[in-house]
Amino acid sequence: MTVTLDVAEGVGTLRLDRPPMNALDVATQDRLRELAEEATRRDDVRAVVIYGGERVFAAGADIKEMQNMDHTAMVLRSRGLQDAFTAVARIPKPVVAAITGYALGGGCELALCADYRIAAENAKLGQPEILLGLIPGAGGTQRLPRLVGPSKAKDLIFTGRMVRADEALAIGLVDRVVPAAEVYEQAHTWAAKLAQGPAVALRAAKEAVDVGLETDIDTGLAVERNWFAGLFATEDRERGMRSFVEEGPGKAKFS
Repeated sequence: MTVTLDVAEGVGTLRLDRPPMNALDVATQDRLRELAEEATRRDDVRAVVIYGGERVFAAGADIKEMQNMDHTAMVLRSRGLQDAFTAVARIPKPVVAAITGYALGGGCELALCADYRIAAENAKLGQPEILLGLIPGAGGTQRLPRLVGPSKAKDLIFTGRMVRADEALAIGLVDRVVPAAEVYEQAHTWAAKLAQGPAVALRAAKEAVDVGLETDIDTGLAVERNWFAGLFATEDRERGMRSFVEEGPGKAKFS
């Protein structure tokens, strides 16, 4: 399998495994969508790590496969490509990308689908599609400017240049830079901590932020208001408030 889902301690690891560079061919895209949907459904998955292994996250699409596709073929395939990445972005649980080596093109776009990105010191990220006479097609023109702002996104997309981990951190493309040997461990620790949190409240927080970024503020506030009030019906809210009153902040054990 080119993508696997392994679950431990409430954390599901979506592992890309298509040596040598984890090129995202059609079969890998479809498998990614299937497993993202599985991670969404499974109650034992409470947070997710996306990982490409110790050497490389994902170097992009399979260019040899794409070279043989004409306009009609890509019209038919482009929705499937985007749907695979959207399935990852819409996992209603905390998702962290553990980035080692290259995260280029589709690899960078996959990292953009996570809620948080931890990169190795030797990581390189970018959207080099313009060098092929193309533009990003798996969400890069939409998710990248939402994350780093339009001018920085246009710089990367227009030039196709790669950025090293330190610059990626400076522009907000990644959130933490660590030694390469620690990337997966730190990503798993981040996810495992959140896996112990209130699952419905975390889902509510993620949806409120994501929907709010895609709509006007009044609609976003309505989503926030509905979730905020709705969480008063949950056992976790009762546990959290009771623990706060009786024991102080940060000591609640959620179900």
